[in-house]
Amino acid sequence: MKKVIIYTDGACSGNPGPGGWGAILMYKNKQLELSGFEAQTTNNRMELTAPIEALSRLKEPCAVSLYSDSAYLVNAFRQGWLAAWQQRNWLKSDKKPVENQDLWKKILEYTGIHRIEWIKVKGHADNPYNNRCDELATGEIKRNREKPVSTI
Repeated sequence: MKKVIIYTDGACSGNPGPGGWGAILMYKNKQLELSGFEAQTTNNRMELTAPIEALSRLKEPCAVSLYSDSAYLVNAFRQGWLAAWQQRNWLKSDKKPVENQDLWKKILEYTGIHRIEWIKVKGHADNPYNNRCDELATGEIKRNREKPVSTI
């Protein structure tokens, strides 16, 4: 099984507001940077979109070390939140529906394909890959904000 390292990050200007995500995939000596933008979203949606987009690029089942500064993402797996949500039919312990179910379900599809280790890193610290993902995500927001709005 191929071993892949993925770093991801999401950002939002306002919450909700315009958002961006960034990811870096590394395999052997190759590296691929990805990023994207949504005009109206939340920080958590961008944190979930980044790994979805990165995992979607893998062409075969892989052993993935996925690094994120999002406690929301990493703790959902490491602390069993996702399993509990599914057992309660996508309700949180307070009986309210889990937010971002559509994205969680997509991520779960990839966990059935790949062996993923979820690793929490400190955000805005000394990790160059996490910092680069943040640059990619915030860069998408800046770049797309500068586009003129067309009126017809």
